[in-house]
Amino acid sequence: MKRLSLFLLMAVFAFACSQTEQVADSQQSDNNSTNPYENMDFPELNDFQKPQVETFTTENGMTFYLVEDKELPLINVSARVRTGGVLNSNEKTGLASITGTVMRSGGTETYPADSLNTLLENRAASIETGISFTSGNASMDVLKEDFDALLPVFIDVLTNPAFPKDKIELAKTQQKSSISRRNDNPQQIGIREFQALIYGEDSPYGRTTEYATINEITREDLVNFHDKHFSASNMMVGIVGDFEIKEMKQKLRKTFGELPSGDETTLKFPKVDYEPQSSINFIEKSDVNQSFVMLGHIGGMRNNPDYAKVQVMNRVLSGGFSGRLMQVVRTEMGLAYSVFGQYGMNSFYPGMFYAGVMTKSSTTAEAIDAIIEQIERLQNEPITKQELQDVKDQILNSSVFEYDSYEEVLNERMSNEYRGLPADAFEQYIEGVKNTTIEDVQSVAQEYLDPGNLQILVVGNKEEIGDQLKKYGDVNEIDISIPEPVSGEQQMVEGDAKKGKEWLSKMTGAVIDGDTDLNSISLNGEMNMQGRKMPMSTTITYPDAIEQTIKGPMGEIKITYKDGSGKMIAGGQERPIPPQMAKNLKSTLNRSFLSIALNADKLNPQYTGEEEVDGTSYAKVNVTVDNSNITLLLDKETYYPDVIRYKQFNPQMGEQVTVENHHSNWHVVDGVAYPYLQKTMVDGNKSGEAVYESHDVNE
Repeated sequence: MKRLSLFLLMAVFAFACSQTEQVADSQQSDNNSTNPYENMDFPELNDFQKPQVETFTTENGMTFYLVEDKELPLINVSARVRTGGVLNSNEKTGLASITGTVMRSGGTETYPADSLNTLLENRAASIETGISFTSGNASMDVLKEDFDALLPVFIDVLTNPAFPKDKIELAKTQQKSSISRRNDNPQQIGIREFQALIYGEDSPYGRTTEYATINEITREDLVNFHDKHFSASNMMVGIVGDFEIKEMKQKLRKTFGELPSGDETTLKFPKVDYEPQSSINFIEKSDVNQSFVMLGHIGGMRNNPDYAKVQVMNRVLSGGFSGRLMQVVRTEMGLAYSVFGQYGMNSFYPGMFYAGVMTKSSTTAEAIDAIIEQIERLQNEPITKQELQDVKDQILNSSVFEYDSYEEVLNERMSNEYRGLPADAFEQYIEGVKNTTIEDVQSVAQEYLDPGNLQILVVGNKEEIGDQLKKYGDVNEIDISIPEPVSGEQQMVEGDAKKGKEWLSKMTGAVIDGDTDLNSISLNGEMNMQGRKMPMSTTITYPDAIEQTIKGPMGEIKITYKDGSGKMIAGGQERPIPPQMAKNLKSTLNRSFLSIALNADKLNPQYTGEEEVDGTSYAKVNVTVDNSNITLLLDKETYYPDVIRYKQFNPQMGEQVTVENHHSNWHVVDGVAYPYLQKTMVDGNKSGEAVYESHDVNE
């Protein structure tokens, strides 16, 4: 339909141009004021015939929606299930999402994952499942000739998932990997934390999936969640494609009709207790030079009689390039490339009203003031006739794409039914837009907007922003550090303290000669990561500074760290290193054997016996550094720490892993010993290697 519309527009344009040229030629000698377009004949566009959706309900309570579409020999099946993440407890946030993922990725007892993938691939078909915050969904796209064979497979995936443990662990690892990256993007940070501001961080609408909540989820949780909600009385199924309705009804009654009714799920959406308030909130992100700003308050509900009027108001304020925010904040004032807004009106719980901008750090407050001014302007003065007409044209012209396929017609009908809206909800909205007046827009702006009680959130560079935000009140700084799951592995190890001190003293004397006052060490060599060798040079200045240069395949990378912060230079660009990276550098420095030796008199080492590694027996000494247990395996003759072992949190895996650094090929320069071969093992698997050529002391 879109391609056809574009083609017809181009054809009309070409026809108009040709007619214009003919009229112009005939009127060169006759200055006639008659409109040359009045007598033009335009072809009529074909009407889109909205199909009728036929519905029926089986005895087990399942409702079906059918639409015939004979254009292609394809059939699409979509199921909507009354369930969602809102039903999960705060302690197991993420359960619904993982359940929806593993339903498909794990296959069934009859069709295990690999067999299911092969079956679908061989037939050019797809089956997908998922569970969002407010509903569960499943779909199948299949050739008409394969429908009868694959419909039982679709039902099996929907009702009898196997939930194998390996696929559950994979889905949990994927979630944890996502958690580890959630603070990378300022926009993602801003949207997430703004929701927490509006709804409350403990509210289902503002809570966040954490490592701890994912770790709490078990296979039994997935099985119970699925069995409780994926029953016939909670499902609606839509089918659109090349079939005969009478015949399709028989097939559906025979297959889906055999499913047990089960107990009907009641979706409980907690009430939002929102108190109007103004606040200024800040999130530090030192590696950016722009501010991401969101400001707003609670929104409304979809069943509000003023829905259409509010959406017209919203378009006037933030309707793309023609909205006031874009025209004023971006075009006239030049404060931003991106400026946006939305008055959200949800079906199950109140949405959010927000406006936002990405602007230079130095113009953060100016951009905030400009947005607030436009919100107040909507309340204080009526919009123009041209603005109202432009917004109506935008909405009405774009409405032709609401029904540009039979599949979209079916999906909207099912969506309206699921959300408790009338079947003609969209038509009512369009009629409401047509009837909206200038006075209506100002009236709803005065009723539903509250510029005196805006919650403002800024994600940006504190040093560059300075004190701009103080004009809005006391600045609340929000901590977005990702909580690590609690582990019982870090309890202090008890042993023989006297022998522990003796062995640690021997190690200290072996790696740092008593006459050497170690201040810094410089290392030259190369690192081997996943088979790729990269030259590097490192200088460590004790107790708290590192400079490292790595020559990688994409060019030179330089990292500097000192006293808790640092910067990275790559590709000619300099930026601060993220706080988590700075924290890791500090931990790595503190765990190094030279740092332990320099601080030996401050530690409480414990001798815990002997341990054999690769046929060699070592003295085993435990020390605690930064609340982390570190095991030193000391050579009984040289006293060198040939193995250092500790637990470390892996953000991508979302759990503690065991790290072992194996040291060999020791060299002594100016009284300081250093291993020129270092191998790193993570949970028993080699993850990296460093080979050094030289080291210098105090240079």
